[in-house]
Amino acid sequence: MFVRLVLHWAYNAVTTKTQFLKKAPYAGPFLWITSVQGNLGRCCMRKLRSHLTGIDQGEVVLFSDFEDDGQMWAGTGPREQRKAVVFSEAYQSIPSVTVGLSMCDIDGQTSVRTDIRPENITETGFEIVFRTWSDTRIARVRASWQSIGELEDEDSWQLY
Repeated sequence: MFVRLVLHWAYNAVTTKTQFLKKAPYAGPFLWITSVQGNLGRCCMRKLRSHLTGIDQGEVVLFSDFEDDGQMWAGTGPREQRKAVVFSEAYQSIPSVTVGLSMCDIDGQTSVRTDIRPENITETGFEIVFRTWSDTRIARVRASWQSIGELEDEDSWQLY
């Protein structure tokens, strides 16, 4: 499975997304994100209405199990590792998050069976969840992530 994000910028009515802009409540810069998940046939678009768009990213080692015969290296059957990630700044609403493998060390004698995804996404962070199953032996995994969403605008405030 792969995930591809397509970012589109538009200002006022100078865009191929003219219909999108005509429906917008105000004329200004816009960013819309198209997330295409390969082989799943699903597609979604999130429209950001804030002038302040935040993009945060990072990389984290999820585990290194072969030195001490950890569950991902020595175990069999369904296994899971979770790692909490905190954004560098809170988003105004729940952001879009993508994760991917930036390094994966797998035993060549078994089949490669992996699943990685973000779960429990909030305005302040999320969990990276890595799963494997059957007899797959994984020594270590490093994941990269990126979040995109609306940031709080200091000029935006609510009376009540």
